[in-house]
Amino acid sequence: MFKQVLMPQFRIFWRFAPFFKVTVTTSILLNILVNPSFAGDPFRSREPHKIGDRTEAVFNAIFQQGNYPAAKDALQKAVSSEPNEPLIYAIQASLAYQNQDQTNLAKYSRKTLETGQNLIASDPLRGNLYTAVGHFLEGAVILKREGTVNGAPLAFSRLRKVYTYLDRAEEISANDPELNLIRGYMDLMLAVNLPFTSPDDAINRLEKNAAPGYLVDRGIALAYRDLKQHSQALDYVNRALKTTADNPEIYYLKAQILHEKGKKEKSQDLIKEAIIHFDKALAKKSQLPANLVKQIEYERNQAVSGQ
Repeated sequence: MFKQVLMPQFRIFWRFAPFFKVTVTTSILLNILVNPSFAGDPFRSREPHKIGDRTEAVFNAIFQQGNYPAAKDALQKAVSSEPNEPLIYAIQASLAYQNQDQTNLAKYSRKTLETGQNLIASDPLRGNLYTAVGHFLEGAVILKREGTVNGAPLAFSRLRKVYTYLDRAEEISANDPELNLIRGYMDLMLAVNLPFTSPDDAINRLEKNAAPGYLVDRGIALAYRDLKQHSQALDYVNRALKTTADNPEIYYLKAQILHEKGKKEKSQDLIKEAIIHFDKALAKKSQLPANLVKQIEYERNQAVSGQ
């Protein structure tokens, strides 16, 4: 039973992990007060951890702005000035996965694990959290290299370690925003894709304890989209747009939700509104990876041809 439940979770979370895109995934913070001596924590308004301004800039560029070229420039600065921050390597690993770059996926997955382990002594909460993330990413490397069938036993052994270290982090601070964001995304994607589980607990975890809020809203919108609960999905994507109005990926998500709702309700008005939002996303296509732009263009064409 353990294997039947957790292996699907591994695959599902990797597919949908915007956080690490992490893909997991950010100084996307609006209205957060950061202690100057611990600048760069995009997750906590109180008792911030020492993450770093450069890492925060990368997080902002990807998750708040949806600006991948800016993130690439910020990544180089972050690695040189904040080499002991595991979040920066987790983001690099997810970008390598997105680009189908298996060499760098393996490299930065390993670096995430190493820096997470090294951080345990000085910051046990985040050290255990990113040790879990590192094992998760290395499991993804195994599945990419070996395939799902051949790689499953090794990947599963990694997944058990993921939950061992997540549990250790939760023992230190069960209400921590960064921990609850990552674990909330995992639990939510599992609930969305397995019919015998409920998303209610995962949504409650995200809404009650996770941060930043716009990533909480985005994650819940994604979940309701996949549950085909389109009205709820629209509510949450609109909340995300209020704080990340410059991010083309949020317009893309709203376009998807409107398109699916329009097809279900046979509403041409909703489909036309979806096309408008696809166009809003494509208006900033220079900010996005080429493969994502192609996918948005494909889905827009599908919406147009279905009118």
